[in-house]
Amino acid sequence: MRIIIVDYGMGNLFSIYNALDYVGGNPEIARDPQELAGAKGIVVPGVGAFGSCMNQLSRFSGLLLSCYEQGVPMLGICVGMQVLFQESEESPGVPGLGWIEGKVVRLPDGVTIPQMGWNSIFIKRPVEILDGINDGDMFYFVHSYYGQPEDQSVVSATTEHGVELAAAVGKDNLFATQFHPEKSGPKGLRILENFVRSIRC
Repeated sequence: MRIIIVDYGMGNLFSIYNALDYVGGNPEIARDPQELAGAKGIVVPGVGAFGSCMNQLSRFSGLLLSCYEQGVPMLGICVGMQVLFQESEESPGVPGLGWIEGKVVRLPDGVTIPQMGWNSIFIKRPVEILDGINDGDMFYFVHSYYGQPEDQSVVSATTEHGVELAAAVGKDNLFATQFHPEKSGPKGLRILENFVRSIRC
């Protein structure tokens, strides 16, 4: 089993590596796109601005798409979720990966920006990776923008911060969270454990 964390210079690799290792994922870090070959699971973390992330991620995008189309389980985290959309208000004119139709928009005026800290999520569509997660469970968020999918059926969980927003999305072999499971205590570890288990099955 090879779980690859994509190192494109914009992710919090230390935390996600340790968390995946703790739940038995035995992750590897890929700094070269060719290292994605043979991956059984792929994690795309992200910290920073949408445009910078897409600029750095571009060299991986072709092989990532190939892996996605081949059904390799994928997990996007924070900006690693946002880059799955077609575009972002944060970086006008910069295309995202476009695997999820919709755009990324700024949190509304009148709320604390960025949203930083713990917040409850609410399950909208039960999926395997949310096994053991319940309405009201708390997860750690750090973000100023959020994804708005055109097809609401891809939304697996929501949270509220001035507006109801997608906290997690899922489509085919793809799952992504706006929150940081690697920083969210036992419940976050449960999500990562579920991801690892889905690869072993």
